[in-house]
Amino acid sequence: MKDLTKGNDIKVIIQFAIPIFLANVLQLTYSFVDTRMVGEFLGDHALAAVGLTNPLNTLIVGLLTGLTNGFAVITARFFGAHDENGVRRAAAASYVLGVICALVLTVLSVTFLYPMLRILNTPDNLIEDAHRYIVIIFAGMIISVFYNVCMGILRAIGDTVTPLIFLALSAVLNIAGDYICLAVLGMNVEGAAYATLASQMAAGIACIIYSVKRYECIRFTWQQCRVDSVLARSMMSSGFSMGFMNSIVSLGTVSLQGAINTLGDGYIVAHSAARKITELFMMIFSVFGMTMATFCGQNMGAGRADRVRKGIWHSILIAWVWCVITAIAAWLAGPWFIHLVTGSSSDEVLATGALYLRVDTLFYFVPAVITIIRNAMQGIGDHTTPIISSTIELIGKVLIAIMLVPYLRYTAIIIAEPIVWILMVIPLIVQILRNPALKPE
Repeated sequence: MKDLTKGNDIKVIIQFAIPIFLANVLQLTYSFVDTRMVGEFLGDHALAAVGLTNPLNTLIVGLLTGLTNGFAVITARFFGAHDENGVRRAAAASYVLGVICALVLTVLSVTFLYPMLRILNTPDNLIEDAHRYIVIIFAGMIISVFYNVCMGILRAIGDTVTPLIFLALSAVLNIAGDYICLAVLGMNVEGAAYATLASQMAAGIACIIYSVKRYECIRFTWQQCRVDSVLARSMMSSGFSMGFMNSIVSLGTVSLQGAINTLGDGYIVAHSAARKITELFMMIFSVFGMTMATFCGQNMGAGRADRVRKGIWHSILIAWVWCVITAIAAWLAGPWFIHLVTGSSSDEVLATGALYLRVDTLFYFVPAVITIIRNAMQGIGDHTTPIISSTIELIGKVLIAIMLVPYLRYTAIIIAEPIVWILMVIPLIVQILRNPALKPE
């Protein structure tokens, strides 16, 4: 456990963030390996089918992940206030409410999966493979919730090392599972989905057993699983705010993916690869975002608004250094990155994906601010402004998909995110400067 309310804020933030960063590297690594194995063993057709489901996967699973992260913010506040009973109650509520939400989302997503794929303009030659893959992921959502709740609780009490260890276990199992299912057993795209769920299940069970034995403050009784209405409202408010924030962002990405799907398989493969590289490049933003959600949650629970102010601005400055590095990397080695992910030698695929990276990385300073402030606001209890900002992103991407893609084709996709980033950062900056809890005394 780590108390984030004491010590030098930069040192504390970096120490907390490093394991999260390594965990994200592992997660993206096995995501890359998963994509590469599908391409190597099943070909570009299967790769395109799996790739086009990414925004839909991010939309639904991202909602669930946002919920569990929101629950963890409440746990962090109890921990920062040194309320051990509150930590236990919040931990128990996280599992109970998480399971309920997962069951509802599973039923809805599986029931309406075909219509959602049609809304994405999924080509007829890809829709069956896409459905076979993503329906398994959605059906196993209950596995993801246990996995993510456990990780969220551990981060809330300041432990980012244990989640890293079990994520590493999940990554190794996932890679091994991919090879067994695709290369040995000769399964189609569903093999990659089964490998993902099996690895999450094994790592999640191991994580829960270890964390309960290791930390007394998160051991709860069956009686504490009876969530009272006040705590439930608080956790659902935080959870749905972060979940909807993720989903609104994902809806915008889904709208763009639907437009991309009309441009042909080459653009689908190129964009899927570019987005995975983008996830790698932007990972540091999400790392500091997750760090600030817990950092701000603990410090607001302890009444340390002064540390919250300093932590936000120091995190932004560190992230900006990373922005310079990614821009240089994209311009020097853009096509190589795309080939690394896809294994494709198509000049069209490599050039298209590289162009996306080279243009968008020049604007990364803006999403760095967005991600850090948006998560910090969740930590201090502002659940409205992040949703407003995310709604601007959704509206902007939908309008670009409808109005510009038919005329500018993939150029519209490339310029879409820089445009909406600039618009959506405005309410975040205004509100963080106006927030009474963060004004200097």
